[in-house]
Order: sequence, then C-alpha cells, then structure tokens
Amino acid sequence: MKYRRFGRTELQIPVFSCGGMRYQHSWKDVPPGEIPEENQRNLEAVIRRSLDVGINHIETARGYGTSEIQLGRILPQFPRDELIVQTKVVPTANPREFRETFHQSLDNLKLDYVDLLGIHGLNTPQLLDETLRTGGCLAEAQRLQREGKVRYIGFSTHGATELIETAIASDQFDYVNLHWYYINQGNWSAIEAARRHDMGVFIISPSNKGGLLYQPSPRLLELCQPLSPLVFNNLFCLSHPQVHTLSLGAARPGDFEEHLKTLPLLDRAEEILPPILERLETAAIASLGEEWYSSWFKGLPEYDQTPGEVNIPVILWLRNLAIAYDMVEYGKMRYNLLGNGGHWFPGKPAKDVNRRSLLQVLRDSPHAQIIPDLLQETDQLLGGRDVQRLSQQ
Repeated sequence: MKYRRFGRTELQIPVFSCGGMRYQHSWKDVPPGEIPEENQRNLEAVIRRSLDVGINHIETARGYGTSEIQLGRILPQFPRDELIVQTKVVPTANPREFRETFHQSLDNLKLDYVDLLGIHGLNTPQLLDETLRTGGCLAEAQRLQREGKVRYIGFSTHGATELIETAIASDQFDYVNLHWYYINQGNWSAIEAARRHDMGVFIISPSNKGGLLYQPSPRLLELCQPLSPLVFNNLFCLSHPQVHTLSLGAARPGDFEEHLKTLPLLDRAEEILPPILERLETAAIASLGEEWYSSWFKGLPEYDQTPGEVNIPVILWLRNLAIAYDMVEYGKMRYNLLGNGGHWFPGKPAKDVNRRSLLQVLRDSPHAQIIPDLLQETDQLLGGRDVQRLSQQ
C-alpha cells in the first residue's frame, strides 16, 4: 500500500479507503438481531482483507443504515491506533440533534473516538449556514473535538463547486470528501483550493459515480487498454498529488483486487496515461464533433434557473458519455435519478421540455438552437425508469 499525508491532519492515509456503503445489511436501521450472520461474516471478511492489504482507513456514516453497528462488531478487535476511522453526520438546524446523532454513531461503532468526523452532505447554502453559523453544527463538532471524541473535522459534499469553495474558504475544516474523476473534473478548482488550505482530499465513489467502472462498456474497455477502466481512473486520480485517497466501496473481500493493480503503476503514470488520455479525447471528438466537444458546456443555466428545473448541464454531460463511450447504463442510472435525488443530485429530467422557454435561458449558449432537441433525444435514450438513491431503497 502507498500512503499520503492527509493535509494538515498529518495522518498518513492509504491512497485507497474502505468505504462503508456497499457491504452493510440494510440502508435502514434494524434491530441487531435481524442482521443475517452471513452478511456480518462477509462484512468482517471485507474489513480483514482491507487491513491485510494496508487499507486502514475505514469510512462510514450514520446515514448508511446498519453499516456502523456492524462495524462495531469488528473494529474493536484491532489495535485502535492502527485504524483511521471516519464517520459522517448530516447537519441540522438544531445542533443538539447533531450531537445526539454523533453519539449514536460512536455507540454503534463501539469506539471511544473517531479520527475523522465529516459534516455529511454540505450540498446547499442552507446546510452550509446551519454548519458554520455561530453555535451551529461546526461549533458542536469542535466541542466534541475538545472532549477527545473527534480528532479532525471535515465535510462531504455533492454540491456545486462554488459552494464547496465557499466552505473551504472558511478555513474551518481539515479535509473534504468530494466528487472528482476522469469523466467529471468540474471540482478541480475546489481541490486546488483545498490544497492551498492544506486540507486532506478524499474522492467519493470514483468507481461507481465515476462511471460504473466495475462493469464498463466494451467501448470503454477498448479505449483504456492496456489498463482496465477502473485502474485507469484510479491512476488518473492519483497521478495528481493534490488527491490523497480514493474511496473503494467494497461489497465483498475480492473487490479490492483490481484496484490493487494500480499501486505498482503510480510511479509510471506520466508514461502510461498520455496515450490513453489522447485516445479517449480523440474518440469523444470523433463521436461528438470538435466544436461541440470544446464548447457544449458554455453558457448553460443552472437547474434552478431553468423552467421545470431541468438540469441541462448534467443531461448533456450524460448524453456525451453515452455517445462517446457507450456509457448508456451509467447514463440511465444517473439520468433517472434526476427528480428523485434531492439536494444530493438536484434538478429534473427532460421529460417535458418547452422549446420557447428553454431558448430564453439558453441565450448565452453557442448551441442554444439545438439543445432542446438534444434534451429530448437524451430522454428517449436514457429515460424510462425512476431510480432512487441507495439510502431510499
């Protein structure tokens, strides 16, 4: 395993982290007696394999159902100072509720403290305000820190880049969990801001939200040769020293093996990546056209500035991936979450678009005249079934 300094925490964190949202029994809290023994044995095997390969950062959240309570049966069996444990708690208008929820997490985990406490889901200005305001959730987290129950405080986010940068600029956080990977590099400026503030950078879901890379399209397999798409994406992310660790949502012990193939390649990233990156870009330009490829994102309104809250940038992005790399299944998974994802994945699909009203908000786009038709085309290609967030299933 390779390790990197996790910003000002000074923790030596493994470049892969064991994320806790794929192996638990249920996304809802259930009585411990209802957790099947087979599921618990699998979870414990995942943790043991994780530690065997040097992945000692175990990451979970109060919102991950039975994950914490199941981890509480295995983590106390290991020397505490050899583990880096992170849990996350959503901010609330009442900081007392935040504190009570954290104590439930700590009790579930059967630990005296967590190394990392993430304010979970700083996705909107309101949630950021509830966190940062005087006497808010951050103040409560800092109180827990003074009591020795939390070592370092960060935040996780699915929010807009501008919001993430506002949170970072507060200089109140030690680390950030955010999305950034090859197919979605929009948060790079936030990562650079985190570097300037000497914050740890944890990448959320690079294999799942990063493109369903454990079940890639044949086209993507071809373009990423001689690497698998999963290893390519890992290497791409970790070739940037500003990135410290990638979350691996292992569901079973064997899920680590393909990721581990990345490690011996890290020192050769400058040699291995350029031909693959060139191939991916060339394929996208050939499929989408150079003009569209270089400018499709310009002048697009945000979903909350669009009639019906149609999330135009996300929809066109998913269309691009489906056409350029045959990432249709990934596109369907994400597209059909629109309208059901809340502030975790905001905006609506393009089921009913009014061309005239859209043209008014697309006035700054060089592609205004064709975008309404492309939105309808994407709905026909990717739409057709509602998808819920995992925590709602």
